[in-house]
This record gives sequence, C-alpha cells and structure tokens, in this order.
Amino acid sequence: MSQRSAIADEHDIISPKITSHSPAFDHPAHVRPYRLRRSPQKPRDTGTRDIVRFNTELRSLTTAAACADLFRSAIAPFGFDTFSCGEVDLRDRNRCVFTIIAWSDRWQDFYIKSGLIHHDPIIKALETRREPFTWSDLRRDRAMARFGTRALDLAAKEGWTEGLVVPIPQSGNRMGLVSLAGNNSAIAKADMDYICVIAVLLAGHVRALAPAQGFAQPPMGLTEREIVSLRLVAIGLPDAQIAARMGVSTSTAHEFVEKAKRRMNAKSRAEMVALAVAMGVIDI
Repeated sequence: MSQRSAIADEHDIISPKITSHSPAFDHPAHVRPYRLRRSPQKPRDTGTRDIVRFNTELRSLTTAAACADLFRSAIAPFGFDTFSCGEVDLRDRNRCVFTIIAWSDRWQDFYIKSGLIHHDPIIKALETRREPFTWSDLRRDRAMARFGTRALDLAAKEGWTEGLVVPIPQSGNRMGLVSLAGNNSAIAKADMDYICVIAVLLAGHVRALAPAQGFAQPPMGLTEREIVSLRLVAIGLPDAQIAARMGVSTSTAHEFVEKAKRRMNAKSRAEMVALAVAMGVIDI
C-alpha cells in the first residue's frame, strides 16, 4: 500500500493546496541543499545584537523573495532548510493565506505525495497551542491523533526529523505561523528563542508587503481579478463602478464579487471585506 493511500482516509485536518508559485520562491539550480547537522551542538552566540542586525536588514527589503532568502540563511546554521509563513482561520481552514512558501523541492514533493497536503497535524495543533512547539513536542502529546504521529514518521523517513512551529496569535480565530522543518534532533533553548523572535519579525514584515507584492499562492483561493473586485468593494463602489474600473460588464463584475464571497464563505459583502482586511489580503 502506498503512503498516500495509507492515510487518505484521514480527513480531520485540512491544509491549503499547493499551487505553482512565483519563480522568485524557487531555489536556484546552482544552490546546493544546506548541510544539516545531525548531532546536538552548543548554542550559537545569538542575542540582541543579532536580532537587531536581522531586523535592520529585513526592514530594508521590499520583496517577499528577498525576505525569504534572508530568513533561510539565518535558520540554516540551526539545522532547518525549509519553511513557510502565513496565516490560517481555525474556524474555517479554507481561509488560508501564505506569504512565503520557501520549501525545498524534496519537501514539496513529500508534502503532496504523503498526503500532508490534505492532513497536516501542525494545523490541528494550532487549535490548542499558542506557544512555539517542536515536532518532538507533538510526538509527546498523547492527545494527538493517530494520523499526526504517522505523518511525522513519514516526514522522518524522508529526512526531516525535527520541525519548529512559531504560532503568532491574531484576533478572533486567526493564527499566524512560521513553520520550519529540518534535521536538528536537539534545538538549544537559546537557539529556539532566537529563531522565534526573527520568525515573528519576518511574518509581520512580509504580511505588510503582500497586498502589493503578491502571495506565495492564491490567498483563500482567490483569483487576481476577484482580489481587484474586493478592493473596489472595500472602497464602497457598486457593481456598475467596479465594472467601469475593471473594463468588464456589470454582470461580470457582480460575478467576480460573488465568487470571492463564496470562496471566503462570507455571508455578506461587509463580512467579505472585513475578512480580507483581517487576513491581510487587501489594505484600505
């Protein structure tokens, strides 16, 4: 039995589908995978100066791709070679927004073929966890579903023996997160604290860039034209004026808005706009 079929019957955890993303997020062909350490090491000399230095450089960057490169270089010495950054609505997990998906080709392939694309124990864990946690923490959690343990076992077989998840609580049921994976079996507390701080800095900066720069994958499944129509609804335009701005018929403009509302599972246009602003899809 294949790994995919072995877990396809589990459906209590939902993760966003993977789509083709901008070449800016792909690893250049000439870059070799990071060499991950396989044994515990002493904590690196990281502290306030390193955090300030990271933040200063981060604030000078104007694209998500550049931010991803900076963060990737910062976490590589600690044994992590892949990560993602985004936000989920725990009440409706189809409302997912990912600003960065800096995954290696191997991790993307594993995530899809193993079934984690549809069943992610990390998303489930965010329902009860608000502090940073590792995959080892999840393994020790007796309440974790059977599938969660199986998913981590499959990841370990593919070479990712440890992960670190940094939850970033937002208002209501929304939860930001930066999720890292690698092959470091023993993360020193000082190292973890440093990574968590720079992860929060990263998440906040790229979230502010995303409405203008774009997203790693369609936010909440919205198309570009649906997002444009959302922005126009947000500034109070009716369908006729939206149509004029977009160069389409009034009926087509109306359909763009209605499709966006359905994708977001919003009951009204007001709720749709509120959700889009809250999730960082548009700014007004």
